[in-house]
Amino acid sequence: MDMQELTIKRRAATGKQVAKRLRREGAVPAILYGGAHPEPIVVDPRSVLRMIHGREGTTQLLTLKVEGESGSRMAIIRDLQFDPVTESLVHVDLQEVAADRAITVRVAVHPVGEAAGVREQKGILNLALHEVEVSCLPGDIPQRIDADVSQLMIGDVLTVGDLKAPEGVRIVMDRGLAVVTVRPPMAEEVVAAEAAPAVVVEPEVLTERKPKEEEGPPAEEGKKPAAKKAEKAEK
Repeated sequence: MDMQELTIKRRAATGKQVAKRLRREGAVPAILYGGAHPEPIVVDPRSVLRMIHGREGTTQLLTLKVEGESGSRMAIIRDLQFDPVTESLVHVDLQEVAADRAITVRVAVHPVGEAAGVREQKGILNLALHEVEVSCLPGDIPQRIDADVSQLMIGDVLTVGDLKAPEGVRIVMDRGLAVVTVRPPMAEEVVAAEAAPAVVVEPEVLTERKPKEEEGPPAEEGKKPAAKKAEKAEK
């Protein structure tokens, strides 16, 4: 992997107000991990963005130069934080690494070739996994991991176990995870959805109970109902 150089500045003050002031001045607060203790530093956001442009998804290996000091250190960009509204870079996490000690980093997946299912069956290529975690020495971090999709037909799945990592690089993820799939054309998906029998749910019918007819007071024991008395009187 090509190493780029990044100049950093040490900073003693920390806190939200300091971070806001640095951003107003065109700098970005950062933290350098990996030493005896985390070191607060300052970086130029434009330099960082230039380094990651076109290499999104792959961990960047850098040579760090501390302003005003001799010598250099080797580090990787571990995390970048962006403002959700302006999308400007607001914070950077760097990690110092040793050339002879393996580290675990994320590397972009790059599909290679044209899938047979796309060319012959008009299928749609779907990249399910954009990055994979690998373990290797800092100097062996690959720019990307190629995924040969040329033999995939509709319904086929290329998994992590099918990927071929460069020498000295080991992929440390579940081998059964899907990386690339080929889906049927959208038209077929729509037709299949329309052909599926619709399940009709009958609405529950609530029948209103009629109120009971009002009954007169119960007849006293030993006496006939009033209607019967009236009928007897007519006779």
